[in-house]
Amino acid sequence: MKRLKKRDEKEIRLNKFLSDAGVCSRREGDRMIEMGRVHVNGRVGALGDKVKPSDKITVDGLEVNLEEEQIVIAFNKPVGIECTSDLSNPDNITDAIGYPKRIYPIGRLDKNSQGLILLTNDGSLVNGILKASNYHEKEYVVHVDKEVTDEFVLKMSEGVEIDVPDADSFKRMKTRKCDVERIGKHDFKIILTQGLNRQIRRMCEELGYSVQKLKRIRVMNVELGNLPVGAYRDLTDEEVAGLEKE
Repeated sequence: MKRLKKRDEKEIRLNKFLSDAGVCSRREGDRMIEMGRVHVNGRVGALGDKVKPSDKITVDGLEVNLEEEQIVIAFNKPVGIECTSDLSNPDNITDAIGYPKRIYPIGRLDKNSQGLILLTNDGSLVNGILKASNYHEKEYVVHVDKEVTDEFVLKMSEGVEIDVPDADSFKRMKTRKCDVERIGKHDFKIILTQGLNRQIRRMCEELGYSVQKLKRIRVMNVELGNLPVGAYRDLTDEEVAGLEKE
């Protein structure tokens, strides 16, 4: 049975319409609008525009409609693929998956990392998962260039001060406490509840380590399991219900 997305027939912001239609995230939608790529009933759209489902919305000349079916998939992203739906980027995740309907990634996994990324056409689901105050868990397996010591595990778990991109510069901040477990001489597992830019790599660098391999194996209640690299699968109804509940 198909899952239907929750619908609000009231006027909504243009960037939310694009998100709900599975075109892109709200942030990317704002960029598209600013670039003049989005039209509303024949005119160039503007930031803050409100639209109705009955309005004619086009992106790069192609009409966009709200998809009734809720799509949520798990993808084992290979190294070298970027989590963007911008088709002008040759390494974009949309082309890499080749999904027949519009979907976009929930959050990001950096280009040099491999593993689980969720994609959907449901903007409301995205917003709930990415909301930082919800402390949603993401689990990773990491291989580094030096021996994982007890001191390293302790410092990582207590939080590390790192430089985080902020507009045109960086700001210094301490990461949240997290669960860290040594699983091999050069390997550890880590569970984060925040998603700062290249967070694990920056944390390791601050402690004098270099990440050689990084794989995400879980997002909230969804596990990567034995999904092959470059393959995707539909989430089960139970998995989607868990995402919406959390």
